Amino acid sequence: MVHRLSQFLLLMNYVMYLLLEETSTPVSKQHCYGVGAEHLELPEVALKHRSSVGPSKPVSQPRRNIVGCRIQHGWREGNGPVTQWKGTVLDQVPVNPSLYLIKYDGFDCVYGLELNKDERVSALEVLPDRVATSRISDAHLADTMIGKAVEHMFETEDGSKDEWRGMVLARAPVMNTWFYITYEKDPVLYMYQLLDDYKEGDLRIMPDSNDSPPAEREPGEVVDSLVGKQVEYAKEDGSKRTGMVIHQVEAKPSVYFIKFDDDFHIYVYDLVKTS
Repeated sequence: MVHRLSQFLLLMNYVMYLLLEETSTPVSKQHCYGVGAEHLELPEVALKHRSSVGPSKPVSQPRRNIVGCRIQHGWREGNGPVTQWKGTVLDQVPVNPSLYLIKYDGFDCVYGLELNKDERVSALEVLPDRVATSRISDAHLADTMIGKAVEHMFETEDGSKDEWRGMVLARAPVMNTWFYITYEKDPVLYMYQLLDDYKEGDLRIMPDSNDSPPAEREPGEVVDSLVGKQVEYAKEDGSKRTGMVIHQVEAKPSVYFIKFDDDFHIYVYDLVKTS
């Protein structure tokens, strides 16, 4: 795991999210599913409505459908050298068709990039090799672990084991033996072959708690989705960050993916709309 705990602590210091009006576009977040020992806990913040917001700018349609394709391209940050990246395009975000979710070779987290618009991307090439499809070895276990809190063990450089508490969010698209997962220490979107880790004893599904049952809905009640909403938050130093809610997790409908404008990681939060 390459992300540091300091990133998580910084997220905990956010003052608030500001939810834009329904006439514009996205949201809020809270912590995840109780504070019992068997629950994953994510950063908690509050939201407000904000007025006097202008229309969002339109996004252009991409030239072709590259979801499921293998790609490679150059990448240059500022005046630094051009580095070469190769990976698999997992998804195209419906609320921002310019944005793609990508799993790069050798990296565990999912990246979000506007491949055809980002000036840091160069020489984008769709490769002829196909993504291999594999059969899930245990479909029942795969379905069982989705939406569950887990303890995931990683081996450190000195050979010791480091435990990360997380939540399995969904099966990953395209790469069908992989799963989306996020962690208490680092609430960004990762993906791993969790069935292998489970069978090797490196993943433990935590028991459900009877202390915090899910909230019941009234018959016919419709829960508003926050997908497509623009978000803005203010940090303690007065700086602000903006982004968009791009996905709602089916197994946990209050959990969403957020893509911030100044970051290519995908953040995962339990969002709660407030007045």
